[in-house]
Amino acid sequence: MSIILFDHTNRHQLFPFTKNRSVASLRFGIFTIAERWERLTGMQVFVHTSPYLQNLYGYPPAGEHIWVDASIIPDSALLDAIKSISKNHCWADEQGLILGKADIVFEDFDSAQSVQYFEVVHDHGSVQRIGYPWQLLSFHDQILRFDFNLLTHGKTSLAISSTNRCSKTAHIFIEPGAIDEHAILNASTGPIYIGKNAIVMEGSAIRGPFALGDHSVLKMNSRIYGATTLGPYCMGGGEIKNSIMMGYSNKAHDGYMGDAVIGEWCNWGAGTSNSNLKNTAGIVQVWSEADQEYLPAGYKCGVIMGDYSRTAINSSINTGSVIGVSCNVFGEGLLPNIIPDFSWGCKGVKYKTDKALVDIDNWKKLKKQSLSEIEKQILITLSAK
Repeated sequence: MSIILFDHTNRHQLFPFTKNRSVASLRFGIFTIAERWERLTGMQVFVHTSPYLQNLYGYPPAGEHIWVDASIIPDSALLDAIKSISKNHCWADEQGLILGKADIVFEDFDSAQSVQYFEVVHDHGSVQRIGYPWQLLSFHDQILRFDFNLLTHGKTSLAISSTNRCSKTAHIFIEPGAIDEHAILNASTGPIYIGKNAIVMEGSAIRGPFALGDHSVLKMNSRIYGATTLGPYCMGGGEIKNSIMMGYSNKAHDGYMGDAVIGEWCNWGAGTSNSNLKNTAGIVQVWSEADQEYLPAGYKCGVIMGDYSRTAINSSINTGSVIGVSCNVFGEGLLPNIIPDFSWGCKGVKYKTDKALVDIDNWKKLKKQSLSEIEKQILITLSAK
């Protein structure tokens, strides 16, 4: 028996990130959603997503499994329910299935009718769900602290080098192979996690909560404010505050990244900065492709950037901007706050699909990876829309 994390019917509200990935593969905090559930339960985790994405994740063996809405934030009550729930029983709320145990034909599962597969439905009450991309930031501080405790419990950190200046060393955890010298690590505001083989270069100043993923690099004299996550194989530099880089992305130079969610394989050219606060100090309105309208995202929201997108040097990103998948962004002055998928520049020119695929593969080669055939077909599908 395994856990199957399924995409809720509202998965499209998490565009651009869920255009080329499942909800379960979103990273905020130290883990992706799938990695977090796997660590919490000790069970193998599978993913059920849109048919055009399913081949990225494979298929579980037939039989009885526990189905869980991937957009839900786990808590102790849900973990207890997973341990105790009976076959053909489920927990649900007004938005649908929360979790349930049953033998369901994987290919036939319909998240829009998910409760129908269970004989007994229990009312669980309200749960926390991620509904929109900017809500990843709303939960980020909470989840970073949760993940830090989950990952470091019962483990011993590497010794912190005497060249560093530190506060609350008990809340600093350094994995094997990491290098951290001549930095300021202030964990009095939240924990600091340095992943395996990661590097924090000289002069960097970090205020927790903060996570630096495996094999990632924080360049010299970086200034980091929590809550911030740089996922695996990322490069950070300049000033970064309350942001998420999901993995394999670069913001290596001076410039400001604040209240931003950045997908995988993105690159910010030197001097790129985003605004995260309106000059009127009003509520930031962010475009939702799913709802076809602007929605309130709070007083601070920087940029939502889909996978495989890049900015030119000295790009100026407007408050509450949404940049789609596979965009090569450049232009004078403040950039538009909506840049569609496969944009070349910001004036409605289409990024030719063949060239986009070659360019993405070139970026992947820089980190010793390549674009798979499955990924290519997904991008071709998106480009044709």
